[in-house]
Amino acid sequence: MTALATPPQPATRVDRTRAIRLRPRSIAAITAVSLAGVVAFGWPLIVDPGTAFGHSTDAPLLFSLLMPLLLAVVLAEVSEGGLDVKAIAMLGVLSAVGAALRPVGAGTAGLETVFFLLILGGRVFGAGFGFVLGATTLFASSLITGGVGPWLPFQMLGAAWVGLGAGLLPPLKGKAEIALLAAYGAVSGLLYGVALNLMFWPFTTGLDSDLSFVAGASVVDNLHRFLVYSFATSLGWDLGRAITNIVLVSLTGSVVLRTLRRAARRAAFEAPVEFTAPPTVAPDTPR
Repeated sequence: MTALATPPQPATRVDRTRAIRLRPRSIAAITAVSLAGVVAFGWPLIVDPGTAFGHSTDAPLLFSLLMPLLLAVVLAEVSEGGLDVKAIAMLGVLSAVGAALRPVGAGTAGLETVFFLLILGGRVFGAGFGFVLGATTLFASSLITGGVGPWLPFQMLGAAWVGLGAGLLPPLKGKAEIALLAAYGAVSGLLYGVALNLMFWPFTTGLDSDLSFVAGASVVDNLHRFLVYSFATSLGWDLGRAITNIVLVSLTGSVVLRTLRRAARRAAFEAPVEFTAPPTVAPDTPR
């Protein structure tokens, strides 16, 4: 009696890949720079009005000098924790694609075409990869578009947060995953705009209006002014960014996710590396 051969089982689909392994020191570095970033973005709302710092407009310039150093420390720490050649290659490819995509929208009416790739890349390759991808993509695109200035470190950190959050989303499949990523794209697009508004807002203190930041004023007063400033100046742009993320993720999400996951499976980022001795070849014996 012949045995029946069992049909081959389909390969299990890989939903999560850690292209960059986050170790405790890397997590601590990301947490520290994120906390510093919260202070750098939101200092007008959290500083004590009675302190000298609360009456100064030099804080944004100070944070502009501090943030590149903090980001450099985090990127160095993450690379030490587990950034191999395959991850560097994938990071370089996606950063280059993102840098090329950004001038397509050029931010006109909020049509920024770079963030959907950060979301999909962070989703497939993990939170650590998403954090680094966001920072490197914004840095590379700024070099291409000539957008280098004191705002660049804030943009890099904001984009890094977008990629990081995408890697931390709960696991879903199919249409539910696309809907989750589209919703995240909308929320992250709005929050990114709010964060960048906080960075630019104190520089408008020369305008004596209800939109201006008033150094030394109460938190409630400045929060009211900031909300009015955001609604009056950038709500349309932020909504454009959110809608762009929704449309691009909905239209291209399935294809891009499949492509990136296929690349992740072939790269086998999480496969252990084993070094074996070469086989010994016996010398030919004369006949």
